[in-house]
Amino acid sequence: MTAPCLILPAADAPRRAWAWLRRLALAALLGVVTMAATTTTTTTTTAPAAPVLVLQVHDAIGPASAGYILRGMARAEANGAPLLVILLDTPGGLDTSMRQVIQAILAARVPVAVYVSPEGARAASAGTYILYAAHIAAMAPATTLGAATPVAIGMPGGERKPPPAQEDKERSPAESGKPAQRGAREAGPAPDAMTAKQVHDAAAFIRGLAQQRGRNAEWAERAVREAVTLTSSEAVREKVVDVLAVDVPDLLAQVHGRRIRLQSGEVTLATRGAATELLLPDWRQRLLSVLANPSFALLLLMVGFYGLLFEFSAPGFGVAGTVGAICLLLALFALQLLPVNYAGLALIVLGFGLLAAEVITPSLGFLGVGGVVALLAGALLLFDRDVPELAIPLWLIGGLVAASAAFVLLGGSMALRARRRPLASGPALMVGAAGVVRATGPGGDWALVQGETWRVRSADPLAPGQHVRVTAVHGLTLEVVPENGPGRLSNGGPRSC
Repeated sequence: MTAPCLILPAADAPRRAWAWLRRLALAALLGVVTMAATTTTTTTTTAPAAPVLVLQVHDAIGPASAGYILRGMARAEANGAPLLVILLDTPGGLDTSMRQVIQAILAARVPVAVYVSPEGARAASAGTYILYAAHIAAMAPATTLGAATPVAIGMPGGERKPPPAQEDKERSPAESGKPAQRGAREAGPAPDAMTAKQVHDAAAFIRGLAQQRGRNAEWAERAVREAVTLTSSEAVREKVVDVLAVDVPDLLAQVHGRRIRLQSGEVTLATRGAATELLLPDWRQRLLSVLANPSFALLLLMVGFYGLLFEFSAPGFGVAGTVGAICLLLALFALQLLPVNYAGLALIVLGFGLLAAEVITPSLGFLGVGGVVALLAGALLLFDRDVPELAIPLWLIGGLVAASAAFVLLGGSMALRARRRPLASGPALMVGAAGVVRATGPGGDWALVQGETWRVRSADPLAPGQHVRVTAVHGLTLEVVPENGPGRLSNGGPRSC
């Protein structure tokens, strides 16, 4: 008996073949989709990451450098850079600009590494605060930081020595078990209230930064109160900075894998072998950096004053006045960027006023000498010389004062020569001059004297063409007498009119 289950109808063969074909097509389609997804995933994961942005700040911290750093931070955040590196070499700077940079670093959405570089660089004064505020503090070999004592600009108080810490006056560095700190100032007289307030405020500020970043808060406070300094190797040992790196690639390799806490959350750095991009200051920041230079600001002020003075004293084509007005406006813009001692600025304005008075009303140099002295005192007091980045070189001050003195001497000598020169015009020279009567009549007599027609009067009758001589001047009327003969003077000599 034949088993029916082993017999397959001929009509089922095409149907089964079609089912196998559909399965193969479905498997092929799934394979293609899987390969496309894999290719897309591979392309996405292998896309090149944004480079590490690098900034260079090799100048005093001021409005120009602060603007440059803020622009770099905005660029790093927009590009999604994994890290922003600031190459720092500064002698210090302005408190307002420093705090502006620190506030931006604390609120940054990109990790910021401040790297004191190249070798021989320093992060003094304001640079120390910025280094403490950074997420990563790094230094190159043979670099230094510290001396963060604030200095008041334009404030009285005599010697501005910071108050030494009481415990440090009672024990030596060897007794405290700490290495000797270089640059500590000797104990001096008690500071005034304003200086003490500034020192206390700065100490609390840097101590807060140290606590937030987990760095040595005790040394930070000593840097403010005693102006102590550290080398790079000492800074790493004292836990003041995090990394000692020879260059930027070494820095990126050492910080690779570190977890950085930002306001938006924690991020893990992936910087080993990362590409770098150097962002240079644009033309506006470079111009602002030049204008904010105290020496250049003083030079613009002097050029502006002298340009306007020359224009008003001897009007010409307006070139001196135009140049002077532009320089004076630029100088005022630069001064509002800088901390100015207003007593020094007032002395400079007084000096300009005395020099202008010397030109308008010559006083044989007395006003000019006073103006030069006022300019010298004002230039010395305009910016505090205790802050190196704001000090005007003495050679520049001497040159400007010498130029002003030369200007006064030149103007005084010209005025003295003018006083000694004989008169060339005026009523006194009209007496004795000869003339010719032009017209007579009821309306008065008129004569031509020294090329001009004057109203004349005489005790003797006059006739047209008659020669006369002036004997006195009464306002716009000349007193005349007839000559002895036609065409002859009283002394017998010929006279042409």
